[in-house]
Amino acid sequence: MATIAAAGFAHAWRSEASIRGQLATQQRTVQELRERVDAAQTDWSAIAATAESSVVTVEAGHSLGSGWVAHSDANSSEIVTNFHVVADSWSSGTATVSVRQGDRTSTGTIERVDRNDDLAVIRLAEHLPPLAPTAQRPKLGTTVMAVGSSLGLDGTISIGVVSGYRSIEGSNYLQFSAPISPGNSGGPVIDSQGRVVAIASAKLVYPGGEALSLGIPVQVACDNVVVCAVSTSD
Repeated sequence: MATIAAAGFAHAWRSEASIRGQLATQQRTVQELRERVDAAQTDWSAIAATAESSVVTVEAGHSLGSGWVAHSDANSSEIVTNFHVVADSWSSGTATVSVRQGDRTSTGTIERVDRNDDLAVIRLAEHLPPLAPTAQRPKLGTTVMAVGSSLGLDGTISIGVVSGYRSIEGSNYLQFSAPISPGNSGGPVIDSQGRVVAIASAKLVYPGGEALSLGIPVQVACDNVVVCAVSTSD
């Protein structure tokens, strides 16, 4: 009788454990579906409109790229871009660049550079609203939007997903599928809450290869070259 009771208890315990496992699986599935629905319902046009006032075109000699406001106060703004966008000016001893937003062009000053991480900070003597960074590395499959001046066409956007994390020649990159072109370098890659996840910097070009864009994780910039705005959404 004791053996039968023990066997019955074990069967009941296994059944309960199985039910708990099924419930956990269902909860994960529901959460994944919610995340997909949230992504599908994201108003990317509204996010682009908000980001527009924080993204600029950077012209440095014969080089052209993009930048985004990482920090600002009442009288000035610090703009992050790629070092390769300003490299020729910096190497020639010229610290000033043109910062364009729409039909308005201002003069900015290169304040700090990080050659190893391909980053530069430009100070502009006027207030522009900053974009906040994400505090956590986005998951693979997260929908993101690249904003920048593709081929000099400012305010160009493209949408894709985070498709990988890569280490190339000793540097770490976030890989994403939103198409980018020359002129996007230095521009922000943002998530569905308008937070910066990466700085667009390069793409892999190979016959048959498509949408292999690379960005510097935003934490690299915030840790090494600029004090970023604080995100309150995480």
